[in-house]
Amino acid sequence: MYLKKASNKKTGRTYLSIVKGYRDPETKKVKQKTVKGLGYLDELEKVFDDPIVHFENVAKQMTEEENEAERLLTFTFNADEKIDSSSTLRKNLGFFVLSYFYHKLNIDKFFINRQRNLNIEYSLNNIFQMIVYSRVLFPCSKKQSYENMDYFFADFNFSLDDVYRALDYFNFYKNDLLLHIHEMVRMIYGRDMSNVYYDVTNYYFEINEPDELRKKGVSKEHRPNPIIQMGLLMDNSGLPITYRLFEGNTNDCETLMPVLDDLKDDYGLKRIVVVADKGMNTGENIAYNILRKNGYVYSQTVRGANADFKDFVLSDKGYVVSKDGFKIKSRVVTTDIWVTNASNKKVKVPIEQKQVVFYSPDYAKKAQYDREKAVEKAKKIIGKNKNKKLPAKGSFKYIISTPCDTETGELYECEDIHYIDNDKIQEEMKFDGYYAIITSELNMSDSNVLEIYRGLWKIEESFKITKSELKTRPVHMSTKEHIEAHFLTCFIALLLIRLVEMKTEHKHSTKTLINEMKKITGTYLDENYYMLDHYNDIVDDLGNAVGIDFTNRFMTLGEIKKILAETKKWDTTQQIYDWN
Repeated sequence: MYLKKASNKKTGRTYLSIVKGYRDPETKKVKQKTVKGLGYLDELEKVFDDPIVHFENVAKQMTEEENEAERLLTFTFNADEKIDSSSTLRKNLGFFVLSYFYHKLNIDKFFINRQRNLNIEYSLNNIFQMIVYSRVLFPCSKKQSYENMDYFFADFNFSLDDVYRALDYFNFYKNDLLLHIHEMVRMIYGRDMSNVYYDVTNYYFEINEPDELRKKGVSKEHRPNPIIQMGLLMDNSGLPITYRLFEGNTNDCETLMPVLDDLKDDYGLKRIVVVADKGMNTGENIAYNILRKNGYVYSQTVRGANADFKDFVLSDKGYVVSKDGFKIKSRVVTTDIWVTNASNKKVKVPIEQKQVVFYSPDYAKKAQYDREKAVEKAKKIIGKNKNKKLPAKGSFKYIISTPCDTETGELYECEDIHYIDNDKIQEEMKFDGYYAIITSELNMSDSNVLEIYRGLWKIEESFKITKSELKTRPVHMSTKEHIEAHFLTCFIALLLIRLVEMKTEHKHSTKTLINEMKKITGTYLDENYYMLDHYNDIVDDLGNAVGIDFTNRFMTLGEIKKILAETKKWDTTQQIYDWN
C-alpha cells in the first residue's frame, strides 16, 4: 500500500488516498483499488503539520500489518496421508553456518575457476561441498554421503560415479587449494605464524595387506592394520595451516623436515619457531631448524635424560615456587647433539640451548595414579603368566623376568620367574610431576616458553576431533589418489569447524557446535512452507556468528534459499573489516 496524490486540474486541489495494487485474475494486469480515502490536502493541512509524511507512514504501517496478517497461515492435513519414501521432508539448515566460511574462503571460486579448463559436466565445487559438509555433520563413507545428500537444503545434482571421478581432481589440485586457503585465512584473519605447532598421528585401514602407502607401523590405537602417518601444522591461534601424508612405517621424527620444507618454500615464510613434543626432539631435527634459521621448543624426557640433567632437575636450587606448589627454573648450557654428516656418519655437534624445568603437583598426582594402575595390572599379569615369556611394554615394564635364582645362580626348571621391579618404581617416583622443555630461544622468559609449549594441546585436540567427531578413520578408499582426496576433505572440514569455534568466541566445544548444527532442520509442511523446530542460546550464537536469523518458526522455500544465497556472498573489504 502507498499514498496516492490525485490533482484536479480544474480546481487545483489534491486529493489523498491510500491505495493498493493487485493483479486482475482475468486480464492478468496490475490494477489499483482505494483502501481508504483521506480528503483534500488543503483541508488536511489544517489538522496535520505535514499530511503527506504522516499518511505515507500510515500507509507503510498498514502494509506491515497486512503482511503480518497474511503470514497467519492455515494448513490442511490429510490424516490418512502416507510418507513418500522417495522424498526427504526434513532438511538440514545447519550447514548454512559451514557454507558461510566455505564461501568466505573462496573455495567455490577456486574450483569454478579450475573447472573452466576441464571437459566435465558435473560440478567439482558442489561435490566438494557435499563431502565436506557431510564430513562435519554426518560423517560416513562417500557412497553413504551421496545417498544422504538430499538431507541438505541444497541443489546438488551429480551421480555417485561423478563423486569418485571428482576425487582424482581434488587430489590433483590439493597443493594449490591448501595454499589458496592459507592466503585467504591470512588475508581475512591475519595468521600468526611466529610459532607453528607440529604433531603426527596415524590412521588405520581395515585391510590386511600393506601397499605403497598403507604400511604396518606403530599404531597409536594399537591396531594390527596397515596405517598411514599424517603430519599436521597449526598456527598460533589454533587454526590448521597444512598437512602431509607419509607411509605408515615412517618414524614420527622423520616427518618434520619434509613438512617444514614445504611450508617455508611454498608459503614464503621467514623465521618460525617450531613447537613439538619429545617425539620430534632429535639431533637431526634440531640441526635442521638451526641451519634453516628456525627456532624450536621441544619437550624433553626427564627420566631418560643423562645424570647431569637429572641432578639439575632434582636440585632445589634456582626454582621459583608459587603458592600452589608449582615451581619452575631454567639454565642455558652447551650440549651435544648427534647429527649425520656428509659421510653419512653420526657425529656430535655442540650447541647452546635453554633448558626449562617445571614441577606441577597435579602432574605428580596423575603420574602416581597412572603408575599404581599399571603396577596393579602387572601383578595380575604375573598371576596369570607365571612361567610365560612377557613383552617389555606397558604394564610389563614393571616386571622383572629371570631364568635363575639371583642369589644362587641356579637355573629354574621352568622358563622364567616374574617379579615386580620395585627399584624401577622407586626411581620413577623421584621424577613424578617434573617436565622439561628445551628451546633455541635463549632470551625468552621461562613463563613464555612454558606458555608456548602448552599450546600443543590445540593440535592434539585437532587430531582427537578428526578421529571422533569427523570420523576420519577407518578409511574406505583404496587408491593413493582417493586416499589423498579423503584427507584433503577432512582437513578442510577441520578448518571450517575451527573457524566456527573462533567466530563463536570459543564458548562451546566442537562436539556441541556440531550437534547443534545437526539439529537445525526444516520440515516441509505445504505450499512451499517449512517448519523449524530447534532453537537455543547456542543456535543463537551460531546465527550471530554468520549473520543468520534462526528464530523464525515458519519459512518459505524462497526465504530459505535467500538465506543460503547470503552465505555465498563475497566482499573482501567488508570481510576483513568484520574479522578485525
